[in-house]
Amino acid sequence: MDKDAGKPCTNLKSDYSCSIHKSLRQHGYKGCTVFDCFGAGQKVSNVTFEGINWRKDTDIAKKMFDVFPIMQQLHEMLWYLTEALTLKASRLIHSELHFALDKTEQLTKLRADSLIDLDIPLHRKEVNTLLLKTSELVRKESLLQYKSSINRRKIDHRGADLMGANLRGADLKGANLRGAYLIAADLQYADLRFADFIGADLRDADIRGADLTGSIFLTQVQINSAKGDASTKIPILLSRPTHWFE
Repeated sequence: MDKDAGKPCTNLKSDYSCSIHKSLRQHGYKGCTVFDCFGAGQKVSNVTFEGINWRKDTDIAKKMFDVFPIMQQLHEMLWYLTEALTLKASRLIHSELHFALDKTEQLTKLRADSLIDLDIPLHRKEVNTLLLKTSELVRKESLLQYKSSINRRKIDHRGADLMGANLRGADLKGANLRGAYLIAADLQYADLRFADFIGADLRDADIRGADLTGSIFLTQVQINSAKGDASTKIPILLSRPTHWFE
């Protein structure tokens, strides 16, 4: 099922809720179940445009649609920065993380025109530098914690093409999986504790029985896109998708 960007979905109700939200997969809208705006939609509607109804003003609608992807990126950065601040290993750079978090929050409060003119790539680069530092600290600590492990070397699969790869039972503790393509990869029973998953594509990856305890920068969207089961261990802040049990 395809939908052009900028065009309202035919299933969008007058109150802006989805008429088939509980049965998206059954109706062929699998992509909708693995998308998260991180609260950007509400921010744009209620704060940036102060509740103005875009259905009644085509000019506002276009500007709102232009602002949304920018806000979505800012809110995604807020998510990662907030998580970074909860990690003990990042305590040495907490002041830098707090500064970046506050700056990003202030950017989300800009007016629409200012948001459109914002240099998002530059700000993302600044934030990413801190997230990389956080990742290094967490993964370094995990290597020290599991020093008796057979696999003590740093595992770097950043941006790697691992689509359909057989990684069943692999020891990937503290692995760098940033931006890795793990589509349909077999990760059953793999040890993925403290791995960095930021930007990793987990669509249809098989993580049944895998241990993702302590993994960082893993989102609900990524978990929703993968195949897991009751024995899959995931970070405490994430939920098991209902389709895992269908």
